[in-house]
Amino acid sequence: MLREKQISLQKQRIFMRENFFYRFFKRSFDVFFAYIFLTAAYLPMMFIALAVKCTSPGSAVFKQKRVGREGKIFVCYKFRTMYREAPDNLSTAEFSDAGRFVTPVGKFLRRTSLDELPQLLNVLAGDMSIIGPRPLIPREKVMHEKRRNGGAFDVRPGISGLAQISGRDILDDEKKAALDIEYVARMSMRRDFFILMKTVARVIWGRGICMGGEEKSGVGDIRQ
Repeated sequence: MLREKQISLQKQRIFMRENFFYRFFKRSFDVFFAYIFLTAAYLPMMFIALAVKCTSPGSAVFKQKRVGREGKIFVCYKFRTMYREAPDNLSTAEFSDAGRFVTPVGKFLRRTSLDELPQLLNVLAGDMSIIGPRPLIPREKVMHEKRRNGGAFDVRPGISGLAQISGRDILDDEKKAALDIEYVARMSMRRDFFILMKTVARVIWGRGICMGGEEKSGVGDIRQ
């Protein structure tokens, strides 16, 4: 039974990967949404950058290497939410006391997920999608293998995804990988829209982020 389910999921994944119309509409939606949102959020983003820059030393935008589609490395952008002395290239759950590294402005940005806004530039550049598996840092080898075997590298990583609306940092790696694989196997525009709406709801209610082993409000993954 399990074998049959795995074969069924793989067939669905291959079908969606080769479905030109889905890929065309998904990419068109990504570009349209990112362009409209960046245009509307231009001034707020300038104020956020200024607030980050003026309240703690360091650049306003944090850059980090992530693994994208087909395992290719790209530079992911987000507003900086931590002090410069914070350990680099760690997931939130790996911090023993992440709270002491987060700036006052960073706490607000995390709680509202406004620190993710610069990733819309990654979407326009074609490195990311609005919805998809979250991009991981290169050092997370075990997760990469789990995802690769399930086809999660067949698609662009997303700003949000199925794992993010299902618990994000409070999920273990096995569950995250399983949700990423499930998304790829059954992805559709209708499912993407559902995840987008659920993401908005989770941001408003602030659930699912784990900072140093403690669940906090907000939405997050690998941070700086």
